[in-house]
Amino acid sequence: MSDKKAQTRERILQAASAALIQRGPAEPSVGEVMGAAGLTVGGFYAHFESKDALMLEAFTQLLAKRRASIDDIDPQLTGEERRSLVAAFYLSRKHRDSTAQACPIPATVGEMSRLPDEFRQALNEHCELMAAQLAASPEDTDKALADMALMIGGLALARALGPGELSDRVLRAAKSAVR
Repeated sequence: MSDKKAQTRERILQAASAALIQRGPAEPSVGEVMGAAGLTVGGFYAHFESKDALMLEAFTQLLAKRRASIDDIDPQLTGEERRSLVAAFYLSRKHRDSTAQACPIPATVGEMSRLPDEFRQALNEHCELMAAQLAASPEDTDKALADMALMIGGLALARALGPGELSDRVLRAAKSAVR
């Protein structure tokens, strides 16, 4: 793949990622994504076979970035300490209001039953890998999964409420429950 084609593909993926974070993978149109990337719809199929293929790649890239950020946490910390650090960021106003590098799961999870199976497989793999990263031992994995569910649900509700006092309270309450 030429450098120019690779750069164009990356612009499309970035635009798709932003749309996915804000509205999930089903709603944004190819035209909208291509327009946000500064391109015309006509060039889309030179890079992706379908909208689902584009959104799946954007989804898996965003999930991989989430896992990579966990790798920077001190491995000597307990699982509880790790999850507390993650919750401090994940359940923050900055993350709630982010439109570029935020977690795509809250915007995607409600659509999962209507998406191709590959989305569910990607989410399944991500949850297993994240739980392992956030657990200090195999016995701690269920607690990590519970805390992940709390964080995702808390962020989804806070985003749905929009910026404001109740949304901020939801973030604080969920963060407190993880700790």
